[in-house]
Amino acid sequence: MPTRRSPRKGSLQYWPRKRAAKILPSANWKAINSDKKLKGFIGYKAGMVSLEIKDNTENSMTKGKNIIIPGTIVECPEMKIFSVRFYKNGVVAKDVLAEQLDKELKRAVRIPKQAKHKLDSVKTEEYDNISVIAYSIVKKTSLKKKPDLAEIGLSGSFDEKLAYIKENINKELNVSDIFAPSELVDTRGLTTGKGFSGPVKRFGINLKSHKSEKGQRRPGNVGPWHPARVIFRVPMAGQLGMFTRVEYNKKIVALEKSSEKPIKAIKNYGDIKTNYLILTGSVQGPSKRQILVTAPLRPSRMQTKKNYEFVKELR
Repeated sequence: MPTRRSPRKGSLQYWPRKRAAKILPSANWKAINSDKKLKGFIGYKAGMVSLEIKDNTENSMTKGKNIIIPGTIVECPEMKIFSVRFYKNGVVAKDVLAEQLDKELKRAVRIPKQAKHKLDSVKTEEYDNISVIAYSIVKKTSLKKKPDLAEIGLSGSFDEKLAYIKENINKELNVSDIFAPSELVDTRGLTTGKGFSGPVKRFGINLKSHKSEKGQRRPGNVGPWHPARVIFRVPMAGQLGMFTRVEYNKKIVALEKSSEKPIKAIKNYGDIKTNYLILTGSVQGPSKRQILVTAPLRPSRMQTKKNYEFVKELR
């Protein structure tokens, strides 16, 4: 009988397989290109729905027909700028707090009684890049009161970024000012946590024969006697889920206000009370998971040319 051969199980691109250090992941804002000033927005996954849309894509087999596709609702309450972050030679050099901050921020971070610097007094010529730390006004939703913070990059020259910050530093930022229907976005967040799992579920290895010794749901060989250790490439039991992942090129089917088109009684979520996005496909994580919606890192031609006209959502 020939030797059974199969490729190794489990990608080493994502390593180590452990819980992420923070809920909202960081992003390489330099690599993300966007026409809008702000490159991202904080949202909350509400749940999945079936979408009835009219396909207007050129050369599509279903052009002009109404079709049903899966979609995800992401609630996006307004954001405000918490602080301005200045960079010098790629390293964080200074953070300047905004003057008007919500009292709910004390639940998330420790805020000094007096801001050390004011934005107008900073010598901006000493720095080469600038970004903002933004927080979501999540008390407007039915989820919680503690806001979430994330660093979000800006597009344009240094002077254009600074002018945008000075104009909006004490204002509420709306998702409709950044994204629009039919645009592509990436969603960054944590996958659903599954706790301690075995190697069959964690890496997808095959079950051994029912006559095998020392268990079926384990690797047949963990390595040689010498060197007397188990190398990290051997699929072993451990943490599964709560990993940082990115879903690329999600099409915005609709961008609505809850006051105009309310959505209520979503399972495991409740009512949507602020603005929300409806995206094509699925988004990582369970309901109520914090999601960082960003401009696309690498927009694909196939997703860009799709043209959907939103009809209604089915539940």
